[in-house]
Amino acid sequence: MLKGKNILLGVTGGIAVYKAADLVSKLRKQHANIDVIMTEGATKFVTPLTFQTMAENFVHTEMFGTVNHFDVEHISLAQKADAVLIAPATANTIGKIAGGICDNLLTTVVMATKAKVIFAPAMNTQMYNNSIVQENINKLKNLGYEFIKPGVGLLACGDYGEGKMAEPNDIVEYLINHFVEKDLLGKKIVVTAGPTIEPLDPVRYISNHSSGKMGYSIAKEAHARGADVVLISGPTVLDAPEGVEIVRVNTTEEMFNSVGEFFDTCDCLIKSAAPLDYKPENVSPIKIKKDDKENDELDIKFIRNPDIAAYYGNRKNKQIMVGFAAETNNIFEYASEKLKKKNFDFIVANDVTETGAGFQSDTNIVTIIDNNGNLEKYPIMSKKEVAKIILDRVSLLIKSKS
Repeated sequence: MLKGKNILLGVTGGIAVYKAADLVSKLRKQHANIDVIMTEGATKFVTPLTFQTMAENFVHTEMFGTVNHFDVEHISLAQKADAVLIAPATANTIGKIAGGICDNLLTTVVMATKAKVIFAPAMNTQMYNNSIVQENINKLKNLGYEFIKPGVGLLACGDYGEGKMAEPNDIVEYLINHFVEKDLLGKKIVVTAGPTIEPLDPVRYISNHSSGKMGYSIAKEAHARGADVVLISGPTVLDAPEGVEIVRVNTTEEMFNSVGEFFDTCDCLIKSAAPLDYKPENVSPIKIKKDDKENDELDIKFIRNPDIAAYYGNRKNKQIMVGFAAETNNIFEYASEKLKKKNFDFIVANDVTETGAGFQSDTNIVTIIDNNGNLEKYPIMSKKEVAKIILDRVSLLIKSKS
């Protein structure tokens, strides 16, 4: 993913320096070339030798250190970098850069580089929320610098709150997304994800096993590729993807109405949710109580929910529509029938009984069928990889209709 990319990592003086060592390891596993600059404060927490060993490169610590080769160091490092990542980024370093101060090698390189500069802040909650720090962050954001949102949790000082440096895996993913081709820039993608629920009474409801993982992966990938993404999500335990507008719904009717709010202005609707086809005709206003009789039965009459895919499939103009068919038998027959009935441009079919392709799985085994009847089967792969394949097709279809 990062093969051949030159990442300049700036490490500043905070307790989260130990995470930066793990970050270097993970970047190297992505085949990135890493140059490390450590501030004087950073060297008080971890020695340069640690980073030199992990990065397999000389670690830079001084503006006026020993010259190993004739080079204007801050200029050569600035020009070499494809991206500059400052992790952890302390309030001190953020403030210096916001003020244009160049009093060490790292701040000087930042001023000299044309590469994207990305900060991963790490500090005490009160420091992070300090109005001066926030003003500096907003100033830099307005100038085109990027910030990876810190996490919330127990901090080294014992406080609980926002300020933890983002996890190395999340930072690596952010960097990978930075280099992704922005082939969907300026396009609006609406994604539905997860299950819906239909209440029986104030206590109980019916639903299905959909986890939302596939839809959330699609939303994240579309955002990484530059799209304006709206994620309409049924109830899930997943965190909202960064940079994505999320609309949370419960029932199928709520999802139907939410899709309607965005459909006319979108370039593509990806229907990866598993909305319930039926709902109880009547919802009890009080908890349904069981009867102690042995032959006690509960009869509930179900009525049809609105068919989201069919309704908007018949209304589409230039929009691309992608459907999903989660089946247990006659996969291709049912998927092909659904493709035609709902007027999809293509459909993603899978057998949910197959190991590695179920709702809760992080992987999927899919077959894509287009509206010309072309069928392509894919091996087991992560849902993130499936999302890329789907959006590759969406990108080509959008271009063909432009």
